Amino acid sequence: MSALLSVTPPARPPSRQKRLRQVARALARHGLGWLVLDLGLGRLVPFHRGVLRHAAQEDPYTKPEHLRLALEDLGVTAVKLGQVLSTRPDLIPADLAAELARLQDRVPPVPFEAVRAVVEAELGQSLDALFADFDPEPLAAASIGQVHAATLPDGTAVVVKVQRPGVEAQAEADLALLDALARAAAARTSWGRDYDIVGWVREFAFTLRDELDYAAEARHAEQVRRDFADEPALHVPAVFAERSARRVLTMERLDGIKV
Repeated sequence: MSALLSVTPPARPPSRQKRLRQVARALARHGLGWLVLDLGLGRLVPFHRGVLRHAAQEDPYTKPEHLRLALEDLGVTAVKLGQVLSTRPDLIPADLAAELARLQDRVPPVPFEAVRAVVEAELGQSLDALFADFDPEPLAAASIGQVHAATLPDGTAVVVKVQRPGVEAQAEADLALLDALARAAAARTSWGRDYDIVGWVREFAFTLRDELDYAAEARHAEQVRRDFADEPALHVPAVFAERSARRVLTMERLDGIKV
């Protein structure tokens, strides 16, 4: 049995001023692309050829594509914000909603030792004691966490979702900034007041914080499992509560196809 690893504290999120500069740079890059389109120069300035360090494509980026790419550049909170906005055609144009629905939050995986450290810190035991086998290569990696295949000591096949170090601190910093911007919009613009931007941001913050809490996700999953226990056509994966916590979620592994 290996000794427990100490968790290396994640890098602190940038200060509000530094984060504002990051936001401004991302919007400036893609705002320039927006302006180029307005001037009819899209084919002469090849943003779509990889100039913005995004995947090259044949046709120039559209305005909605520039906004989607800017949100992807800004990370987890911006990506989640765009995903939520994509479900609100009452707030944004239909073409923008359709483009934001394409937002992807797949990112390079966290190194395995960082994953091990989070699991052991959250569950209070070594990885060797918790699992008979734990694949260091993730099945999938996203902006909030990544999923690994594993096997319990009794041979049960499971998947383990592990939150990325530092994600929650960064999200909280971004939510505080978003709240300040919403308040400014409500105070200075008619649309900020008409659309209750402050209330909408608070609702978004509640949703994102809930998504960051894997213990809440485990409770929701178990409730759904109980609700459909008598439905033979539906199988809800079991949650292993003793191997789950706020930043770790262990569930029954099921094979299937993407709907």
